[in-house]
Amino acid sequence: MNVWQSFLLERFEVYDLSRKERAIFLAKFLDENTFKSNKEVAEVASAEKNSDIPINPETVERQMRKIYNKHYYPKDNLEGFLGNKYMRSEEKDAAFLAWLKLKYLDWLSSRRSTFSTDDPTPAISSNPFIPQTGQIDDPQLFCGREREIRRVFEVLNNNGSVALIGEEGIGKSSLLWAICQQAENRLLSPRQPIYLDLNGVRDEDDFYTALCEEVGIPKSNGYMFTRALKNYRVLLAIDNIGRMTREGFTRQLRDHLRGLADRQDASLKLIVAATEPLDRLFNDSQDEVKTSPFSGVFQQENIKPWDATIARAFIETRLAMTSVRFTDEGISQLVQESGGHPRRLMQLCYQNYARYMEDVK
Repeated sequence: MNVWQSFLLERFEVYDLSRKERAIFLAKFLDENTFKSNKEVAEVASAEKNSDIPINPETVERQMRKIYNKHYYPKDNLEGFLGNKYMRSEEKDAAFLAWLKLKYLDWLSSRRSTFSTDDPTPAISSNPFIPQTGQIDDPQLFCGREREIRRVFEVLNNNGSVALIGEEGIGKSSLLWAICQQAENRLLSPRQPIYLDLNGVRDEDDFYTALCEEVGIPKSNGYMFTRALKNYRVLLAIDNIGRMTREGFTRQLRDHLRGLADRQDASLKLIVAATEPLDRLFNDSQDEVKTSPFSGVFQQENIKPWDATIARAFIETRLAMTSVRFTDEGISQLVQESGGHPRRLMQLCYQNYARYMEDVK
């Protein structure tokens, strides 16, 4: 049993959940950053033949509504969750998880000294708001984006491909990496996740070399690559795909990727990240062809700044690894100044933490 599950089990006693309600809750809220949709919970129950969890998504939703409204609704001397009754199910799940995570962080802080030395929760003695830039590749430090992740897997599980579009520093690379990490548990049809950052790829030949190496097939391109990939199922996550507009990359590569991904039983499914929509990034045409090879292939997912709840949870998560606490007023100011932009918020928090440590000295 991990620390998150220990916290939940303790809360179950306080909020008086039944055995079946506990099973549904544990299946839905995997950790402090992740929840499954009602459909995913039902599918897991069906696959694992878990009699405590309904195999009908509508029944799961009804049970979760009961848990929210009966058990977690505020009572005398017991703090609860006040979710908007007009929220859609997945919106309410996300809001509840954000609320629950704050309670988890308080609980974690109060019990830090009781955990054993092999506890997986990281302890950070230096500034916890590092790196100020770049990809977050530690699942313990990844925060938010559950709604985006859920929508991405809905598209992938319906045989589509996804383009993550957002400004520089909004967290696309971290999100792309997190999706690869969660693919094993959330893809209905197993695929080998491969993360490829084009910042480290010089040209088209380099691209095929890197991809073949990651898949585990002999170096090839064109038809020979298609043939070698025939018996594989790959989820290819391409970061900074805008680099394909540089010299050394051709339309032929994008035509090839489309051909590999644009089929019901495709060997390849694509999820890419870019700073602008793909139809604007790749607006090329060739002879009578008036559209880009990527046109119509990708479902676009716009990556926006965090809302105040997620931004606050991010700050509290990082501070929970230290003995330092920001005031509520200070946190609100950081969230407001950053506008919820992850990189700006990280940098502001880093500066705030550094000033605090200087004052202590």
